[in-house]
Amino acid sequence: MGVNLIKGQKVDLTKGNAALKALVVGLGWDGSNGGDTIDCDASALMLGENGKLSSNKGIIYFGNKSSKCKSVIHQGDNLTGAGAGDDEQIVIDLTKVPEDIAKIVFVVNIYNCASKRQHFGMIKNAYIRIMDKSANGELVKFNLSNDYDNMTSLIMGEVYRNNGEWKFTATGEGATATGIKELSARYN
Repeated sequence: MGVNLIKGQKVDLTKGNAALKALVVGLGWDGSNGGDTIDCDASALMLGENGKLSSNKGIIYFGNKSSKCKSVIHQGDNLTGAGAGDDEQIVIDLTKVPEDIAKIVFVVNIYNCASKRQHFGMIKNAYIRIMDKSANGELVKFNLSNDYDNMTSLIMGEVYRNNGEWKFTATGEGATATGIKELSARYN
């Protein structure tokens, strides 16, 4: 069992854990709207030192499952969020992340939220967790507990470089973007 984080908390992933080479980022949620399932989509945004997207291929989601460098790979789209455990996972090979990538931001948005009138106030048990891929052990977990009523996207957390080490910040910021294209525009 890893460390449970609170919003805004930061933790070092690789300091004292030099063997850590690859991460599995697990994202989970439970949601329904009067019997209608809520289709959430997890994505990763690869940002440069300037906090901007590296390129269009720097957006990894169900429609573009791998970065050009193959360092970030989306494991597939879960359309319902049903069942226990992670609903979607994104794998990061830290040894392959290009030097010009300073941060990888993990976001979740609700697919077709406007037409279905769905928002994160209808979602329960949302979380992001970071696991050591080789040891399959949980390093950290952040349970989102704020009221995200009327928010249609969440910036869950970010893995970033700092002085040669990889760290994680539990972000937990709500947004009203209606999809990954609109949400990623804040990083252009």
